[in-house]
Order: sequence, then C-alpha cells, then structure tokens
Amino acid sequence: MTFSPLLDTIDTPADLRKLEADKLPQLAKELRACLIESVARTGGHLSSNLGTVELAIALHYVFDTPEDRLVWDVGHQTYAHKMLTGRRAQMERLRMKGGLSGFPRRSESEYDTFGAGHSSTSISAALGMAVAARRKNESRRVVAVIGDGAMSAGMAFEAMNNAGVTDSNVLVVLNDNDMSISRPVGAFNKYLARLLSGRTFNAARRAGEKVLGVAPPLLEFARRAEEHVKGMLTPGTLFEEFGFNYIGPIDGHDLNALIPTLENLKDMKGPRFLHVITRKGQGYRLAEADPVLYHGVGRFSPEIGIEAQGEKTPDSDPSLSYTRIFGDWLCDMAAADSRLIGITPAMCEGSGMARFSTLYPDRYYDVGIAEQHALTFAAGLACEGMKPVVAIYSTFLQRAFDQLVHDVALQNLPVVLAIDRGGLVGADGPTHHGALDLSFLAATPNMVVMTPSDERECRAMLSTAFQHDGPSAVRYPRGMAATKLSVPAGESLDPLPMGRGEIRRCGKTVALLAFGSMLAPALEAAEILDATVANMRFVKPLDHALIAELARKHSLLVSLEENSLIGGAGSEVARALEEIRAEGSGEGEAVLLRLGLPDCFVEHGEHRELLAELGLDAAGIIRAVRHWSQRRDSPGEFQNVRENS
Repeated sequence: MTFSPLLDTIDTPADLRKLEADKLPQLAKELRACLIESVARTGGHLSSNLGTVELAIALHYVFDTPEDRLVWDVGHQTYAHKMLTGRRAQMERLRMKGGLSGFPRRSESEYDTFGAGHSSTSISAALGMAVAARRKNESRRVVAVIGDGAMSAGMAFEAMNNAGVTDSNVLVVLNDNDMSISRPVGAFNKYLARLLSGRTFNAARRAGEKVLGVAPPLLEFARRAEEHVKGMLTPGTLFEEFGFNYIGPIDGHDLNALIPTLENLKDMKGPRFLHVITRKGQGYRLAEADPVLYHGVGRFSPEIGIEAQGEKTPDSDPSLSYTRIFGDWLCDMAAADSRLIGITPAMCEGSGMARFSTLYPDRYYDVGIAEQHALTFAAGLACEGMKPVVAIYSTFLQRAFDQLVHDVALQNLPVVLAIDRGGLVGADGPTHHGALDLSFLAATPNMVVMTPSDERECRAMLSTAFQHDGPSAVRYPRGMAATKLSVPAGESLDPLPMGRGEIRRCGKTVALLAFGSMLAPALEAAEILDATVANMRFVKPLDHALIAELARKHSLLVSLEENSLIGGAGSEVARALEEIRAEGSGEGEAVLLRLGLPDCFVEHGEHRELLAELGLDAAGIIRAVRHWSQRRDSPGEFQNVRENS
C-alpha cells in the first residue's frame, strides 16, 4: 500500500484548498503513486491520467469546485480528479460492475459536471454552462479541459467559433501531450508543434537565459515571466483569431507556474485559452517510454510492467482476436487489390491497422478524431474507383450517422465499414457499448450488414463486403470471449453467398436464430432445449427463405442479438415473418420471441456478467424459452421443450 500521509487528509477539494502551496508537489507525488497502484489492480486508462495529476490539483486548488464548473473532455484523464473529489476509496472497483465509471458521470458525483466518453464535447458543454450562468446572473466560473487529440475534431472548432462571439466567461485549458490514443496526426498537431518550437520564442528564451545566467536570484522571476510572455511572442495565433485570449504554452507539471497562471486567468472576462504542455505517462518510467501501450491497461505489476508479463499491444493481443483477424485480412486483401485504401479515425492500434500502416503507408490514412470526415473522405475515394475500408468502433460510428446515410448509402458507394466493438464492451460501459449499430444500419437503405460468429466467418464476410458494389458493414465484437468458438481464420479471400444463413444444429419445436456473437450461447442452450440453431450471418439482406423454413417446422422462433431490441435484427425477423404471412403461403405461423439488449443504457462490468444479467448467455436463453412455454395456452405444444429442459 502506498504511503500517502498528505493525500490521506484530502477528502474533497475544500481540503485541498486548505494546504499551503509548497505542499502541493508532495501531494502530486503521492497522488501519482496511488494512481499507479490503483490502476495496476483494476486496469483502466493509465498514461493519460498520469499526465494530468498536477493539472487536476491546480484546477481544484484555484477554482471553487463544484460551484465553479470543471468540464473534462473524454474522461481518459479524470482519475486524479476522481481521487481528489471523495472517490479514492472507491477506485478499487473502478470500471467493475457496481463500481466507479472510468469516465465522468453526473449521477456519480456533483464534481462531474458533464458526462463524457466520446471526445471533443467539453468546450460546447462549458460554453452552454457559461451562457446559462450569465442568464441567471450567477458569477460561477466555467473551465473546459480538452486534449490536443480531441482538439482536432470538428466539434471543438465549432464550439470555439461560437464561443469567440458570445463573449462568455469560459476558460479552455488545452492539455497538450502530443498524443491522442495513437500518435497524433494532422495539420493542427503540426501547428501546436510550431507554437512550441517557433524561432521567436526560442531565441528570446536563449537570450534571457544568457543575460540572467549571472544573476541566480532573478532566474525564478524570469522563469515565471517566461510563462506569461510566451503568448506575446507567438502573435496572431489561431486561438486569438477565434476570439480567445491565448496564454501559453506553460509546463503542465510545474505547479509553481500552473497555479499563478490559473489565478490570473480566473478573474479575467471573456473567452480565455490556456495552453498547457504535459507528458503522457509522467512519473512512471514504463508509461513514459511507451504511452500508447500504457494508454489502456489490464491488471499488471507496477514493478514488472506490461510487456515483461507477456501482454501484447492491441494489434496482437489474443483477447482482441477479431481485431487481429481484420488486420491480417486487410494486409492480404491489399496485396491482392491495389485499389484498397485503409482509413481510421485515430484508432490505428485499437482497430488492428498497425501492420497495414507499415506495409502500405501510401494507402493508409489516419484522419484523426474525425469520424464524420472519415466516412465522407471514403465516399470521395469510392467515387473515383478506389475501394475504401473504414475501420471504426461501433460507438464512434454513431458520430458519423449522417455521413453514412447522406454521403455513402444514398449514393450507393462501395465503402466497407469494419465495425469493431459491436455489442457490449465491458468495463468502458454505456459510452462505449456498441448497442445501436444493427438498428441504424438495418434502417439505412442500400446497406449490407453482416455479423460473423467466428474467426473464419469474419474473414469471409470482410471479403464479401469488399467485393460488394455498394455500402457494407461487417460488425464484430470486442475479443473472442463472447463467442467461445475457435475456428482458424485461414488465408482464403473467398466471399460468402450474399444474404444466406445456415443451419448449425437440427432440433424440434424451438429454433434459435443467432446473429454474430450469439451463436455460441445458442448452441450451448440448444443442447438442453433440443432446439434447432440457425447462424443467420446477415442482418440485411435477411435470409427470408431460411426464416420461412424455420417457421414452417417450428412452433417457436427465438431471435438472439447483442444489440438493442428496438429496430435490431429481431425486428427484421419479425418484419420478414409479417411478409411471409402476407404472402398467404401457409407458413410463418410460429411465435417469435426476441432476445437482445433492453431499452436502457447498460452499465459497465465484465462482459460475461452483463450477458448473464441481461439473459443473453445460455442459461438466460433456456430460462426465457421455458418461461415462454409456460405462458402458452396449449402446454402440449411445448412438451418437447419441457422434457428436454
């Protein structure tokens, strides 16, 4: 257990504000050690949080939180904030079922003023709060903390464009650690680098050091003055053009610079912008050396580290098998077809594109945190005969729904969406669950939507999508734990028959229609129920012939999906049954039971725990079928189910 005598006295920011300023560096040291120890036990986001320890201390020390509003972007950088706001004891259950969220949540603490999980929302939210305070004649201050990666997204610039003309009292703190999740990209990052390496500033700094070198008592004054004049030596900055009073850059790990600067900014009026430089992984040697590897970690020993324990990067981690399969397929298909272009919105490693980016750098595009741009960029490529493949997490695809509909699907362009983290993702919780994609994809005209149930099927579906002359999506879950099916992916690039499912087990009375990850629990439940199991494969186009056959031979059909029940795969099955019945063929009289995610935001926890709680494991499927059979008016119709249960 970390020795933290000073940190032990801090239960709220009010306690923090009672400390003398010279005690704060020691507090930062204790807080950082406690953070490393805590995340090593639970897993979570490490590098980014280590980089904001001093910033969190300074903000809560200077501002009267929670009366003053502190809005954190994304949430990857809020663990120190949580520990300073009365939640240190709860960190032992971080990201576990019933425990603390890994992101800010309004329902969790009054200090979490705005919920986060996706990037680039903080300036918009803070501006709204500042405008509301002014309308209510309240004097509270509002601070938005945003990272340089999140600043590359269009929404952040939309907010700044608005804030600069409202004259609202909002302070934006740019936490610039030269990182997002992957290495930063784009012109904005290059602009920040120029701010830090400009000849004018560096020349002035060197001259000041030379002149003041013989007068040690003046060095401290010069160092502090340096932080205040940097803005003057980089005139006409982009932020000033947006209407912000720009200050910086300053060292985000130097509390002696941070605190007086924030004190000065606190009572200034209008939009203000403080540029703070931090280091991702600060204070932990291994994380400093590889901040990408230590961005999101499982449990590990702080003394040994991750790599020494045999853990791997996201691109090769066995727990991310579908991601790896996609990465292997991408490289193989690129070798076979020079038209393939790979695109990711700032998720190179997480989406399995690291090897592709090395092998085909001229066909790899990381567009930054810009999901909307990613899809329309892909649409433009497709217009000119290229075959773009966009690797994107399900939860982030939500941000580009308009571009999917308007720019890709409406024009029927051959864009492949490789959608990772479909379904429940576990510890990251409701902001990151891929719970809605099948619903909005199925509702989009021209889309082909596929859900692989094993490794080989995933590869075949990616080939099917690539060869399809229109928009298509292959949606796969995080890891392989949900499927429990180990089928070697192989090396084939052959496609599947379009819109065709398959029977995986023949049974009686009950037919389980499994989509994607639900095949494994369906097969397990079927052994008890003596049920037929259909691997549906396609959500769209749905295999109507297979559904008609199943409806003719069974009394109960059960659709299974790791997606919202509203508008999802089960809804498509219901629609297919309606059409079959309307045709008057005498088929389709079977009852349909739909199992999937309920109409609520599912909390965080281990994936298997969440599936069990929602009745989407084998035991839950069996329980649902038994319950349904007991409610029927004709018990004999389900005699086989009861006997085999």
